[in-house]
Amino acid sequence: MLTSQEVAERDSPCKGESRPLYDAIVAAPGFALGLSCSATALTGIEFLEPCTPQAARSSLAAEAARQLEAWLADARFQFDLPLAPRGTPFQHRVWQQIAAIPLGETRSYGQLAQALGSAPRAVGGACGANPLPLIVPCHRVLAAHGGLGGFNRARGGYLLDVKRWLLTHETGPGH
Repeated sequence: MLTSQEVAERDSPCKGESRPLYDAIVAAPGFALGLSCSATALTGIEFLEPCTPQAARSSLAAEAARQLEAWLADARFQFDLPLAPRGTPFQHRVWQQIAAIPLGETRSYGQLAQALGSAPRAVGGACGANPLPLIVPCHRVLAAHGGLGGFNRARGGYLLDVKRWLLTHETGPGH
């Protein structure tokens, strides 16, 4: 009999790594996106290392995947999905500030902290906890003096390459 770890690895769409099951996986340039949905809303988007796309398990997941693919093709695409991010009231306030950053622009953690009457480190923590990256574009938040800062609770590795790609994607030709 297989252990739960062995089952997760066997059923994982991501290169032999144990991954939670997603409602869909969307391929992107150099990474993938794992989508989680409730019965009525998109609840999470997780950055994954490149892996095989996974067909949607529901009509909501299919629509979320379609919209993410449209955004990956054209960063001017406007999302229209029911969202249900879980977080504290402070995190929701930070995510509202992030969602208000216009396409092609960035803000620093310090600028957001000042607008919220908070500290940059607290804003960074809320950024890292963002369950809906891309839709709530936390990649638009940079360190002081334009440094990249962290991304998705990472300070290095492929996720910083993803952040660079996302910023370039939004400021590329035609944007």
